[in-house]
Amino acid sequence: MDSASWFSLRLSLQVASLATALILVFGVAMAYLLAMKSFRGKEVLDMLFTLPLVLPPTVTGYYLIVLFGRKGLIGRPLFEATGWSFMFTWQAAVLASFVVALPLMIKTARAAIESVDRDLVMASYTLGHSGFTTAVRVIFPLAGKGIMAGTVLSFARAMGEFGATLMLAGNIPGKTDTMPLAIYSLANSGEWSKAHVLVAAFTLISGMFLYIANRFGRRTA
Repeated sequence: MDSASWFSLRLSLQVASLATALILVFGVAMAYLLAMKSFRGKEVLDMLFTLPLVLPPTVTGYYLIVLFGRKGLIGRPLFEATGWSFMFTWQAAVLASFVVALPLMIKTARAAIESVDRDLVMASYTLGHSGFTTAVRVIFPLAGKGIMAGTVLSFARAMGEFGATLMLAGNIPGKTDTMPLAIYSLANSGEWSKAHVLVAAFTLISGMFLYIANRFGRRTA
């Protein structure tokens, strides 16, 4: 692979790693809320977080532009205050990957948390432990394999994000061209030999992470 291909690989790993770190924190917290708490509108909230799984990535990207674009609901005040915008930056790729991959973590972690024996949870409460302590010492360790499977799946999905990234971050060589975008550009320009190498590398990486996720999934069954 040439230097441009190595850049795309490093950028994809960087974007996916940061997105997955955010997903691990926010996704597990949201999964815990949906699994353990009862409140009005819970399933509506779950539906909203799950939408990126079923919406075309371009539609998700459009919503992100409406929110975080230079004239967006969040992007406009951010740009006016700092002079900086998410648009056409590698941080935009992280944001797009986070939004698209987050539902995988929430669904997987919620199922794992809901499978924890409630008698053990109640025993922790009976011993005087707070909800936070019970979550950290009882629920999350017992649901750990499922959470790890969700983390691996989220990383793999973040690595493969294309549509929303293209709309929000663009396809700028040497700046925002992640591996999927680089493969798209190489195929469009007819550079098939370089595209073959990136496709093979990407397939190998994705297959490895799916294998790891399946291993964790079987352990939690």
